[in-house]
Amino acid sequence: MAPLGEHHYALTTTWTGNRGSGTSGYRDYTRDVTISIQGKTELLASSDKPFRGDPARWNPEDLLLAALSECHLLSYLHACVTAGVVVIDYYDDAQGVMREDGRGGGAFAEVTLRPQVTVADESMLEAARDAHRTANEWCFIANSVNFPVRHEATIVVASAPRD
Repeated sequence: MAPLGEHHYALTTTWTGNRGSGTSGYRDYTRDVTISIQGKTELLASSDKPFRGDPARWNPEDLLLAALSECHLLSYLHACVTAGVVVIDYYDDAQGVMREDGRGGGAFAEVTLRPQVTVADESMLEAARDAHRTANEWCFIANSVNFPVRHEATIVVASAPRD
């Protein structure tokens, strides 16, 4: 078993929404930011549209949902390799519910991942289903949030090639 390790992550978030008068008023600035990690493409972000953000940019809620979906996908692929399941295709229609608290804050209430998985052979179906449970246990992001992350997976077998 590999030794336990501590991993550090760093990024820079730069506000780019100063229209010339800073935060002199609630409507006087944009919520635009640029998120940078050395060696990676910059990510253009903002707040969600109901909070005066740019709907064309990623917002924190989008990023949290994306992190949960991607973490489950990567953990699932690893669990499948370990279980001898050959995954041919995987996509997820993830959804999250965030509720405002009426005091200016709020929190996610839940996230539902809906992975659509295609495996190579019918004999792999049961192990492919079990791998979702394992992936949830392994997912660093799902283990870091204080709300339920549900899974409604669909698993199908790849079509046999026609003669």
